[in-house]
Order: sequence, then structure tokens, then C-alpha cells
Amino acid sequence: MVKIGNLELGDFPLLLAPMEDVSDPPFRAVCKENGADLMYTEFISSDGLIRDAAKSIQKLDIFDYEKPIGIQIFGSDIESMREAAAIAAEAGPDILDINYGCPVNKVACKGAGAGILLDIDKMVSMTAEIVKAVNIPVTVKTRLGWSQDTIRIVEVAERLQDVGIQAISIHARTRQQMYKGEADWSYLNLVKANPRLHIPVFGNGDIDSPQKAKEYKEKYNVDGMMIGRASIGYPWIFNEIKHFLATGEMLAAPGLEERINVAKKHLDFSVQWKGEKQGILEMRRHYTNYFRGMPNFKPFRTEMVTAETYEHVATILDQVAEVYADYQFQ
Repeated sequence: MVKIGNLELGDFPLLLAPMEDVSDPPFRAVCKENGADLMYTEFISSDGLIRDAAKSIQKLDIFDYEKPIGIQIFGSDIESMREAAAIAAEAGPDILDINYGCPVNKVACKGAGAGILLDIDKMVSMTAEIVKAVNIPVTVKTRLGWSQDTIRIVEVAERLQDVGIQAISIHARTRQQMYKGEADWSYLNLVKANPRLHIPVFGNGDIDSPQKAKEYKEKYNVDGMMIGRASIGYPWIFNEIKHFLATGEMLAAPGLEERINVAKKHLDFSVQWKGEKQGILEMRRHYTNYFRGMPNFKPFRTEMVTAETYEHVATILDQVAEVYADYQFQ
């Protein structure tokens, strides 16, 4: 049984990664229904929380059916992060997660996210202050290092454990790699082999199929996996991985009716939570994967990602159901 603090997550938990403009309540809802064991919010700016910025405050929205759930924060100033951690904890999450992995310039080049990997001592000090500021388990998501020649992830994991974190998720790329190249999970083996480390270690990066999940589970000895990009528009991946790990057999791909029903549920919640304009806009990134592999689908996809009203999108989905009624997914 993998545990974060007193939170029991099963024998090999699958986590939904915190993804900006993706891991919102509507998306988390469909992932939870399809097997995600633990989910994290989009990352939230510590400065935004302290300023009561509307976008940051909205990201604190969590719901009982999502539990267990973690709120993730990021920032570069220790005092601001400590204060933001206390604010986030008041929203009632099960876990507080610290983002030490975001590689984008506007975050990392300001010393937040993966930027803090250039100052491990500060990373440890910041983490220690955040652990003291809240009464819930603190976890960390990070990368292997800033660059290939600055990888110190074995040391980092141990030092963060020693100041109180209760789990670590490691994206097996450096910041320099961004999302390119192959994730190198061999470093996660080294982290797990450290006899002083006793907290759960979750692997992240390139898990896009049940077969790869099984291979990496057996090869790299991690306690669970965090799924990110492969879940966008395809929340079924969580249950597919679980079924394959348990039986060695692949679940049948979701059929057209199920895909349309889940896409509609996702769209409905998105519009309800964000308003029609923003809800429709942020759903656009999901449609390609919801209907991936369907022949001659480009005209429908183009219309869906340019539609500006809920009624228009709903009409297109109904047309898809009619035109592809006999289509079988492989």
C-alpha cells in the first residue's frame, strides 16, 4: 500500500499531473471517473494568491468527489511561498504540492519552477518553511536537474525528505530538455536505490500506453506514475493502465458514444465553471485526442476548434455521432 502521510492510495497509484490550462475541475472530473487515484490542480502562483488575483483564487476550487486531491503552488520567494501555502491549505486539499519542475521561461527564468534547481540550498530551505506552514502532507514535483551536467536528483530527493516532504514526483527530463527527447528514468532507479529514502517516488514522462507503463513499472521500481500529456482528451488511459497491469490484457478502446458522452460532460462542466466563452476556448485542446484516429475527421475538428457557442459545439458532436455511427475504434 502506497501512502502519503495517512492517505492510502493503493498498491500502484496513478496520478494526474498538474498541467496549466488543462488540469482544471472539468478535466479532473472525467479523469477521476476513469481511474485517476490522486489528482493535482493546475499550478497556482504564490504571488497571485497573496494578491487575491481572480485567476489564482479560482484555481483553489476543489470538490469533494475529487478527493484525494492536491493543490500545487509555485513561486521564487520563500516568504511568499510560505504565505501562499497557508492560503492554499485553507481550501481543504488533502495534499499541498510544490512545483519545482515547470520549465517555461516565464517561470523558470524567474527562479521558480525548475529555476530553483540552480539553487538546491534555497530549494531545501523553501520546502522546510512550507512544511512548517501547513498541517497537511507536502509533496514535490521536480525534474532531474537544470541540465545534464547539474543532475543531483538523488541528493535532492533525500534532502527534501529530510525537511519533511512525504512524496516526490520526478519528471525524468532536465529543464534544458523541456519536453523534447526521451525521458531518462534510469535516474529514478538511483533515487529508489538510496537506502535512506523511504518516501514514495512517482515517475513522470513519456507514459503514453499501458504497455509502456508496465515496462517502466518493472524496470524502474517506482511506487506509482504521474500521467500528463497522454491523458489530454483521453482520460481512459488510467483505467486502461490499471487493467493491463492487473491482467496483461488491453481494455477495448472506448467507442464513439462513450467518447461523445465524456466530451459533452467535460464541455458542460467547463462552460458551467468558466463561463461559455472561456469554457469553450479551453476545451479546444482536448478534441483531437477525444476523436483521434477517425478517418476524414479534419473538417469536424476544424469546426469544433473554431466554434464560439455551446450550441454550435453540441451540434457538431451530434453530427459526429450520426456520421460515424458505424465506426469502430481499434
